[in-house]
Amino acid sequence: MPQKISSPSFFIGKGDDSLISFGSGQPDLPPPKGAYSILKHYKAFKYGLIQGEENLRSSLAREYPNAKPEHFVITNGASEALDLVLRVLSRPGGRILLPRPYYYSYPHNVLYAGMRPAYYDLDKNGKIDFEIFKKAVQGCRAVIINSPSNPTGTVQEIATLKKIERLCGTLGVYVISDEVYKDLIYVRKNYLIQGEKVVTVNSFSKTYAMCGFRVGYLYSKNIEVIEKVIEMKTHTSMNTSIVGQAMALEAMKSPRSYIAHHVKIWEERRDMIYGGMHDLGLELWKPEGAFYVLPKLKNPNRVVNDLYYKYKMIAYDGTWFGAPDRVRFSYALDISKIKEGLRRLKTFFGGEYKKY
Repeated sequence: MPQKISSPSFFIGKGDDSLISFGSGQPDLPPPKGAYSILKHYKAFKYGLIQGEENLRSSLAREYPNAKPEHFVITNGASEALDLVLRVLSRPGGRILLPRPYYYSYPHNVLYAGMRPAYYDLDKNGKIDFEIFKKAVQGCRAVIINSPSNPTGTVQEIATLKKIERLCGTLGVYVISDEVYKDLIYVRKNYLIQGEKVVTVNSFSKTYAMCGFRVGYLYSKNIEVIEKVIEMKTHTSMNTSIVGQAMALEAMKSPRSYIAHHVKIWEERRDMIYGGMHDLGLELWKPEGAFYVLPKLKNPNRVVNDLYYKYKMIAYDGTWFGAPDRVRFSYALDISKIKEGLRRLKTFFGGEYKKY
């Protein structure tokens, strides 16, 4: 009997030519050429600064208003950045407010940090209802904001983000802003949440298609938080790969046209998968950024299992994201595979799904 799929870990790293993977949010587009051209002559294999190499932090500082290199810590992907910040902020009984649907690791990260997740639901358009947020945030240690969102693909309204910025500043609540998709927005430019207790988390994985290099970072003008993160990282992972950091620095030297070109590709794929699923009669939000769709489907775990074992397709159970009536599909794959995936989905909905 096939193993029942109960976690994203079942899929991560899997794939072959016969599989259509709408699973992991891993860009199939190439990193900038400069990112790997340095390897031919690279020889600096040594321990690096725990905070991250200063040349990379200096380059990042130029992308943020009035930022300095000391406001950044280079981490093993955005995942480590989020983990370190939560553990630094940890207080017994502390509550961290999460949007629902949420990225599947958020509740686990909060629990691993010794705190408790609290939730509020996004509205029918996948947006934050500020009045609901305002009530839910009372007494919380921190909130996590994810815009553009994984898994919804929605981008939060600037007016709402400004209200959250002001409210959390007044309440003394930390804002952890997960902006790993900030460069992949179709509708407007990114809005950077700012404040004394704001920590921005980002990565080179999505913007520069460098997932496996595991180079991320956190940015904050709160030096106390930065210093505590560095101290904790000293005793956990130590420095982030200096080879990866050197490659990330070269990637940042790419012209902005590199990112703009990729955004056009993502938008084209968005239109195809959204249109295809809409034609299949599915209810879903039209993505405004990132590269995910989250259609409503009954019995999502059975859908995920049947798609994998009977149709050789990977999709993620919405239950993992706090959306038990949905399934997440990533469109980080070639147009030809999206077309084939939609063809298989049509067959599935015309047959197997009718039995549910």
